[in-house]
Amino acid sequence: MNSAVPPPRVIAVVGPTAAGKSDLGVTLARHLGGEVVNADSMQLYRGMDIGTAKLTAAEQGGVPHRLLDIWDVTWTASVAEYQRLARAEIDRLLAEGRTPVLVGGSGLYVRGAIDALEFPGTDPGVRARLEDELAERGPGALHARLAAADPEAARAILPSNGRRVVRALEVIEITGRPFTANLPGHEAVYDTLQIGVDVARPELDERIARRVDRMWEAGLVEEVRRLEAEGLRSGRTAARALGYQQVLAALAGECTEDAARAETVRATKRFARRQDSWFRRDPRVHWLSGAAADREELQARALALVERAVTA
Repeated sequence: MNSAVPPPRVIAVVGPTAAGKSDLGVTLARHLGGEVVNADSMQLYRGMDIGTAKLTAAEQGGVPHRLLDIWDVTWTASVAEYQRLARAEIDRLLAEGRTPVLVGGSGLYVRGAIDALEFPGTDPGVRARLEDELAERGPGALHARLAAADPEAARAILPSNGRRVVRALEVIEITGRPFTANLPGHEAVYDTLQIGVDVARPELDERIARRVDRMWEAGLVEEVRRLEAEGLRSGRTAARALGYQQVLAALAGECTEDAARAETVRATKRFARRQDSWFRRDPRVHWLSGAAADREELQARALALVERAVTA
């Protein structure tokens, strides 16, 4: 490729939880003189630090991080709102001649930021009926219905995430099409290089288990207790976050703390598989090994991709 071709205007670092995306994002942003734009749906919430593995100020290494800590835990997240905020940050950086480095594993958020994605409206009557059913029957029953109507959507949405299950069923009823059929093809609105961090399953599972141990040691239970006093339990999005949901159950006496810890590990491993499956379906992602032994090589290969102006 001609070296005179400018590098991609936007970089996206994607992949499953615990793969090492955050560190790579900092490295790329520092090298490019850019900024990190968060694409982790739960890191948008103030105070949800330990359980989301949010980088500390020292770990951010002086690189500005945008769209962190912008919502109270009682705020109900929406991809459409995130899309508006993320594109504002991306457009600002591009106008300044700087590189936005989008970092996160929330697949729909990443696509909302960089792709030509429009979101169907809502029908208050349909939504209210589905939410009543959710309250009466629980998310598992609705997720089973979603699996029958749209297996791909069911694979991408955790069975415990009642709010997202309701939204998917609402869109199906409103549009008469599968929820995933409302996602267009991979049509980008920005010239974007997507870098996927690939970690073999056994190593990733070990990383997840160690990460959960560190979260408990760092005070996740105390963090959840503090956020509960700020309304976390009533937060329709934040209360479903991995780790937080399980600790809330323990604080309510529904299980022991040890059981909550073990379930957090199991649920996070399942979630990582869903994330990996989501990003694997996007042919534009350039996968690089994120194995612990290859960490320096990962950074070098990612920088080489950027410098060669390999675009999606």
